[in-house]
Amino acid sequence: MTRSTPRTVLHRAAGSLAAAGLLAAASLAGAAAPAQAADTPVFTLGGPAETALHPYPESGEPKSSTVGISLNNPSEDEENGGFGGYFSLTFDLSGVAGVADVKFEGEGNPDCEVTGTKAVCEDWGIWPGLRDAVDLVVTAADGSENGDTGTIKVTGEADGATFTPFTTRVTVGGPDLVMERLPFKTELTPGEKQQAPITFANRGTRDADGVLLTLRYSRGLDIPQRYSNCEYTVDDPGEPDFGSTTALCSVEGAFEAGATYTLATPLTLEATERAYYDTFLYRIEEDSAAQRTAQRAGAAFEPGTGGELKAVPAKKGPAARSADLDPYDNQQDVDFRTKNTADFVAYGDDVAGAEGSFVKADIGFRNEGPAWIGHIRSGEDVATVDFTVPQGASVTSKPERCRAVTADGKYREDQTSPAPRYVCNTSMTVRDGSGLDLPFELRVDKAMVGASGAVTVRNIWLQNPELPFDPKPGNNTAYLVLNGEGDGSDSGGATEGGDGGSGEPSTPPTSSPDPEESESGTSGSTTSGGSTAGTAGGSGDGGGLASTGSIALIASGTAAAALAAGLVLFTAARRRAARHS
Repeated sequence: MTRSTPRTVLHRAAGSLAAAGLLAAASLAGAAAPAQAADTPVFTLGGPAETALHPYPESGEPKSSTVGISLNNPSEDEENGGFGGYFSLTFDLSGVAGVADVKFEGEGNPDCEVTGTKAVCEDWGIWPGLRDAVDLVVTAADGSENGDTGTIKVTGEADGATFTPFTTRVTVGGPDLVMERLPFKTELTPGEKQQAPITFANRGTRDADGVLLTLRYSRGLDIPQRYSNCEYTVDDPGEPDFGSTTALCSVEGAFEAGATYTLATPLTLEATERAYYDTFLYRIEEDSAAQRTAQRAGAAFEPGTGGELKAVPAKKGPAARSADLDPYDNQQDVDFRTKNTADFVAYGDDVAGAEGSFVKADIGFRNEGPAWIGHIRSGEDVATVDFTVPQGASVTSKPERCRAVTADGKYREDQTSPAPRYVCNTSMTVRDGSGLDLPFELRVDKAMVGASGAVTVRNIWLQNPELPFDPKPGNNTAYLVLNGEGDGSDSGGATEGGDGGSGEPSTPPTSSPDPEESESGTSGSTTSGGSTAGTAGGSGDGGGLASTGSIALIASGTAAAALAAGLVLFTAARRRAARHS
């Protein structure tokens, strides 16, 4: 049987164009066609090692399972590492005759033709990376029995390429582990604890030989117990992730079909002092070496040193290992909101240079806690650093995450020439004790005394600039001072009533962007008092971002050079004194 789909039409068209030498003009899905690798490429076929099938029912239609076959091109060269030609995948179905029925009806499948116990699927083009190749819809065969098993073998073929074959197993019947949802309290305070009596059932047709309990909880949560039959890992603090802890607990025993089990001793889940938005995931699977390896995902785990975690029957039911009949009900997760705060403190810098020279400045902010902030569900950025360039200077180098905007914060098409203002978004997490460090390089176009630009950490939405978790908006703004006089604010944010920060801004901001409603870097917005909304964390104090300070233009190049030299010596001496005080 041959099927025709929109994807098939594209593949055929691409093949015809390739024959005519026109692939440069038209290619698959509108992307550039992959080039043939210089050496013969080797592609790897893969998929699930085993899939459990629901037994054939006494009445009605059998329930299907999907077996997804994947294809991996290991090349790391996204532009030139692709394979631009036809290939075929052959499926040997003789191993599941009388055990399972297989159909090639997955959405997006290529052309597949089934003849007896053999199926051949044709496709075109293999780009670098792992991709879905073919989805098999599999059901237990009429007349099959619980425990029947068989294999499907997949091979590939193409001119100028080789394929690593793959074999997957299907089995009729098996355990069906189902994780029950717990009634957690989700509005918490720091230090609050609650019990987690993890409970699961086996609703399958066969017993489970041991279970693997997976627990994953984000940075603001903790489970103090460290069991000897569990192993633990914590996310790398250098990665922009949720700082989560993962525990894999192997629980021995025969977990009977039809029975429900709970932990002999409930876990204790605690909201720590750094909790804010957090999530807890709990999952159950049949234990095996392959399952543990898959859950580790290459991370290093360390064993616990406490007592043993055990599960006991909760509700007794009727009394060989297999894959799970329904893997989509093995897991539960819950979100928590802890009443807590995080103090984001901006910092600027003091720099000095003669006219025509280049200076480096380090600006940004720190999260002084106590909470970590992470947008676990939405994945959106936590905050934005909004930087106005001091008058008389132009940016020659900026961090990659920063984008240029107009002086009033609106969208700017030109991202290459110097701009009057820059916005730099964080990632989706900002941990306690970390923040965002932003190195800029500036050219001193005109030597001026005390030119300054505001550095503000705010919400990513300019029309709603307040950081909802930050109780000290007064230190959300600091200043980058160029050729300044007196004390600047290179080590902390502007102060408000003495909270946070370490010094008053050297100059007050003076101008305000136009009001608009948009995300950071696309427009400006003002408060009812006329000051820039978002430029001081929404506090209303400190005015707008376009701060230039008290500026005196140096009349001559000689005077500028002399002043700059003096400022360099003064700044260096002051910093040495600060380090030794």
